[in-house]
Amino acid sequence: MRLLLIGDIVGSTGRRMLKTLLPDLRKKYSLDWVIANGENATGGTGLSPKHRDEILAADVDLITGGNHFFARPDWTEMLETSSKVIRPHNIGGDDFPGKGWTVLRNDKKPHLGVINLAGRVFMEHWDCPFRWATNLVDRIGIHPIIIDLHAEATSEKIAMAMFLDGKISFLAGTHTHVQTSDERILKGGTGMICDLGMTGPLDGILGVKANSVIHRFLDGYSERFICSDGPGVLEGVLVEIAENFKCSRIRRIRVHENGSTEKSFLPEDF
Repeated sequence: MRLLLIGDIVGSTGRRMLKTLLPDLRKKYSLDWVIANGENATGGTGLSPKHRDEILAADVDLITGGNHFFARPDWTEMLETSSKVIRPHNIGGDDFPGKGWTVLRNDKKPHLGVINLAGRVFMEHWDCPFRWATNLVDRIGIHPIIIDLHAEATSEKIAMAMFLDGKISFLAGTHTHVQTSDERILKGGTGMICDLGMTGPLDGILGVKANSVIHRFLDGYSERFICSDGPGVLEGVLVEIAENFKCSRIRRIRVHENGSTEKSFLPEDF
């Protein structure tokens, strides 16, 4: 099984990058499933039903989320009107609209379990993601399973991967918008990376216009954050899962839009 896991989509630039690049990536790497984190896809904060549908129309199979999903007033509609979007399940548990887990099914492809959770270190103190992870892995049953852990602390993400080593196929960290270089396969066969990175504006700070972020540091306040302009970047990882559900290969990708002076990286050994 071959997967592409795409880092946090930010604004219209991130959505454009998907529409422009994803068809060629699917073909180049013979991908079975594509999963993208969309919690910043609408104006940099949250996901609207309109932009949810735009991302799915770009041939993304499933959208995962994070704490910013709940920033928009239409978040319940966004979750309740599509089964192809999941939220961090430990935010609201079984009581909130939507859910944080699913099994992707297709008669022509291997099935894939997906779980979305949120971390608690340097973030709000919602339900324990470790206890929910155990619960949801048991609910899904025997399938290859991946987890999007939307969290700030790298230690929390590594701890979750080690906690579930041998019980899931892959753990992908999201939220920081900075791609890490720590991809590895643990002893029990679980692959991991602390952060997939960002799909959005390259110029700026984490996808946001730089001046507003700098003023926030200097003055303690700023105008409303606005997505940056300029060329975009798509970041994520390619993951291969063997028939025994263990991770067999991980490769980071980074694709820059025309007009960028940065170098893209698309692995040929996958």
